[in-house]
Amino acid sequence: MVPIGGISIQWESEEMYLLPDKCIYLPSHQALLIADPHFGKAAHFRKAGIPVPENVHTNDFLKIQRLLGEFPSKAVYFLGDLFHSDWNTSWDDLESFLDFFPETIFHLIKGNHDILPAAIYRSGLWQVHESTLILGELYLSHEPLDQIPDGLLNVCGHIHPGVHLRGKGRQNLTAACFFLRRNQLVMPAFGRFTGLAKMKVQAGDVAYMVAEKKVIAIDFKQ
Repeated sequence: MVPIGGISIQWESEEMYLLPDKCIYLPSHQALLIADPHFGKAAHFRKAGIPVPENVHTNDFLKIQRLLGEFPSKAVYFLGDLFHSDWNTSWDDLESFLDFFPETIFHLIKGNHDILPAAIYRSGLWQVHESTLILGELYLSHEPLDQIPDGLLNVCGHIHPGVHLRGKGRQNLTAACFFLRRNQLVMPAFGRFTGLAKMKVQAGDVAYMVAEKKVIAIDFKQ
């Protein structure tokens, strides 16, 4: 059953729930996909003298806690940029939080911001994948791939996609989205402390816009 506010889409035999929490639930795998949380970014900015409150990330922790309560999840796959930069104490906060879910396996497909030393991931919490991972008919990566094997859908992050809409009454709306182009689905950034990249749409693209606690499909036809 599709969650309230979400949208179900199909790729081959894989059903995916696109959730207004900016993540994907895979019912057949009992797994959550999360891209670009950028934990530790607030502390990174504070070290540079820019005052950013830590509760930016606390709210994201609470969102993950709620999702794991709502959806049976054997695994969570972070599609890169789990942690923003160099080590800071926010890493310890993240691992302490994930310790509350011992029955869930946490995977990291490393992104360009995941620059922590390999030893950091040896706490027993993590299964680390350097670049890609095939899960059923989904080809998971951080950055969008140029070469995608036939029959697979590349699910990725990195771009922080958004879509800009103009109404007839000069209304303007820019919002995060899941962005589908042929055999590639780019996920929105999960983290609250991130920006948006406005996607240049082509005929055949579909943007699943996240707005007002629901996901809305926008089909860009020719």
